[in-house]
Amino acid sequence: MPPSPSAEPSTETPETRDTTDALSGELAREQAYLDAARAQLTRMRELAESLDASKASDAISGEVLGWVLARRIASLQDDPRTTLFFGRIDVDPPDGPPEQFHIGRRHVSDEAGDPVVVDWRAPISTAFYRASPLEPMDVVLRRRFGVDRGRLTALEDEHLREPASADSAGSILAAEIERPRTGPMRDIVSTIQPEQDEIVRSDVTVSVCVQGAPGTGKTAVGLHRAAWLLYSFRERLDRSGVLVVGPNRAFLDHIGAVLPSLGEVRVGHATIETLLEHGTVRADEPADVATLKGDARLASVLRRAVWSSLVRPTEALVVPRGVRKWRVPAYEVAGIVDELAARGVRYSAARDLLPQRLAHHVLLEMERAGDAPDDRVQDAVAKSAAVKKYVSSVWPPLDPQGVLHRLWSDPDALRAAAGDDLTDDEQRMLLWDKPARTKGAARWSRADMALLDEVDDLLRRVPSLGHVVLDEAQDLSPMQLRAVGRRASTGSVTVLGDIAQGTTPWATASWEEAMRHLGKDDHDLVVLDRGFRVPAVVIEYAARLLPVMAPGLGAPVSVRDNPGRLEIRPAAAAGLDAEVVHAVERAASAAGSVGVIVPDADVERVSSALASSGIPHGRLDRDHGDDEDHQVEVVPASVAKGLEFDRTVVLEPAAIAAAEPDERTGLRRLYVVLTRAVSELTIVHAQPLPEALGAA
Repeated sequence: MPPSPSAEPSTETPETRDTTDALSGELAREQAYLDAARAQLTRMRELAESLDASKASDAISGEVLGWVLARRIASLQDDPRTTLFFGRIDVDPPDGPPEQFHIGRRHVSDEAGDPVVVDWRAPISTAFYRASPLEPMDVVLRRRFGVDRGRLTALEDEHLREPASADSAGSILAAEIERPRTGPMRDIVSTIQPEQDEIVRSDVTVSVCVQGAPGTGKTAVGLHRAAWLLYSFRERLDRSGVLVVGPNRAFLDHIGAVLPSLGEVRVGHATIETLLEHGTVRADEPADVATLKGDARLASVLRRAVWSSLVRPTEALVVPRGVRKWRVPAYEVAGIVDELAARGVRYSAARDLLPQRLAHHVLLEMERAGDAPDDRVQDAVAKSAAVKKYVSSVWPPLDPQGVLHRLWSDPDALRAAAGDDLTDDEQRMLLWDKPARTKGAARWSRADMALLDEVDDLLRRVPSLGHVVLDEAQDLSPMQLRAVGRRASTGSVTVLGDIAQGTTPWATASWEEAMRHLGKDDHDLVVLDRGFRVPAVVIEYAARLLPVMAPGLGAPVSVRDNPGRLEIRPAAAAGLDAEVVHAVERAASAAGSVGVIVPDADVERVSSALASSGIPHGRLDRDHGDDEDHQVEVVPASVAKGLEFDRTVVLEPAAIAAAEPDERTGLRRLYVVLTRAVSELTIVHAQPLPEALGAA
């Protein structure tokens, strides 16, 4: 049939047709390879399911084997929504044959044990992330795949020995970085950048501090480092454990799917509150008091309070046994107490040694009198009522609540423990106006939790983990940092944060200071300032606050091709909620997540306005995430840190800043809120915008 007169003339040439056919054929071959890889994964899973743990040599071995098999089977589950690999490298080493490696989230092998898909954490995969025309690392071709619902839809090649070709690559990578999402954070394993990969693959013995501007992927980098460490040092970290500490429960819910998507489920998660849960928080206190309680000087105060509880013995220990009484002179007891106190062990651990040491001296007296006591006699003496009573008189038992209750209730006790570390005015600030009659009735504050943890460690050492990932670390007080550091005293840490996002009055001033409080003076400090997630128009607007709130800190740079969208919508106070509803409706009309970030005091009102307009939404707070994956989430400004949304609607920037105790903290809180958007930021306000933002 002849073409219609109105049809566009074809622009296809034999050359473009050949190129299209070649790409289609190559994509079909890669899809066939993916189908074969899926079949091999199914074979691996079925083989694991066929193994019988009950045939182990004994019940305990059977239980352990059953647990290992269950974990193995779970790791071999296929997710039809995604692919087993996201990239490929072709390598041509000078000392070996050319090879191809498909890079994915897990290892897949064939019947002979040869790799079909290589785990992204394997050493050979390093070249996929770091190879460049200047440093090709034997890579001649790097291929990335476009994916839609588990099938390959596109491919993009970089020929690293042809710089012009390599320079033109990047559309699939950019599309993946900017792809809209709802629900929890996802992994970035297919988009890790070279500078990020260097952090991810830092050795397990190295403590790393990452100063990362908004959108630089610092949180994802920390989580991927945890996954890489568990892969590379599995036996070591399986024994000692890995912990991720985040700022609040909503944040942990947001990141909770990342490690499982990478096949790692053996990582603990905690907020700073749950990590330091030594009682119920029942009191709030002024910011200056909380800041003082977070000061590192309190560590010395608490140490004195604990060890000053020792009582100098003035009377001999007398132990009745049969018809005889055995005595240990007071000066000998004093020597034992001094020796134990000088050993550097914890207070309660040293106290546990005292009964046996006293019993040993009693046995020496028995031997001098001609008796021949054995170890059973020594144990009986150590457990006798006389020894127990004497030990309590010179080395009284302590517990964290009792120690802190006495300090905050008794001016004399606090004065003695304060030494030269606290002024008289500071001591008065710490004392309760109306002391609780008992430690059980004490109204503890959040700041008290870190102090109770410090005392707990002074009494008995807190166990150390193999690795701790600490996110949003800039907000922690020195005492909170010490508490986290104790959990990694024999391990390493990955510390993530942004000094410009420090939103607490007690935030440390520098990473060097923070790492010192963590006990990690020897560390690598890495700066990430290339923003992959926050668009240029948004980050440039938020950066107007930096000269006022963080002088000297460089502004982040967005490397996104899409500049994003910024809209500032003034409104009359009476029509403010209607304007918010309108902005949310527009934001939710496209795919992707929408965060409605409001002053904490306005959460209920804004949620009601959205509900009245028929807009389904979830609500986040400090202690709870959203159990459902809503497209629209109402977020208090104090909870926004660490979260990201495709589009954000921010209500009343001035009120968000004014809710904090000082201007610096308020502007930092606002900086956090303004940088949560991945593509669009809409500001709705009736109050004048903060002066630091300047003219719109």
